[in-house]
Amino acid sequence: MNDRYTFHLASPLGPITLAGEGDALTGLWFDGQKYFGETLGPSGDLPVFRETAKWLEVYFSGHDPGPTPPILLRGTPFQMAVWEQLRAIPYGQTTTYGAIARAIAAQRGLETMSAQAVGSAVGRNPVSIMVPCHRVIGANGALTGYAGGLDDEAALRA
Repeated sequence: MNDRYTFHLASPLGPITLAGEGDALTGLWFDGQKYFGETLGPSGDLPVFRETAKWLEVYFSGHDPGPTPPILLRGTPFQMAVWEQLRAIPYGQTTTYGAIARAIAAQRGLETMSAQAVGSAVGRNPVSIMVPCHRVIGANGALTGYAGGLDDEAALRA
């Protein structure tokens, strides 16, 4: 039995596709964004899709939506470490690729970590918005690249 499904939503920034498995969200992409879900299940309805739609409605209204619905992330150990750092960024705040690299280096007992490697993992985040990759900026404070596009990145932080 397949318990992997997709669901489509409209948003102020364009159509969004959700992916879910069981009781957890596994993907959230702006349609057509870079690294859009490669293997998506059939359309369906899971409770997590309704929870996500409510969360996004609050988020897009400019308010802190609180804790996210359940999210199931799959990636390499390095990607998972980066995505956990993203999940720790408070609503309305930003961090840099370098700060994330320093935090992961400290966790792993390393002197340094590549900010570019962090950037690659950030770019492959499968759950946009809720795992707030749009809150990561360059060392100079500039927008650097968001899989959904720089206009969407700026709008998500507004």
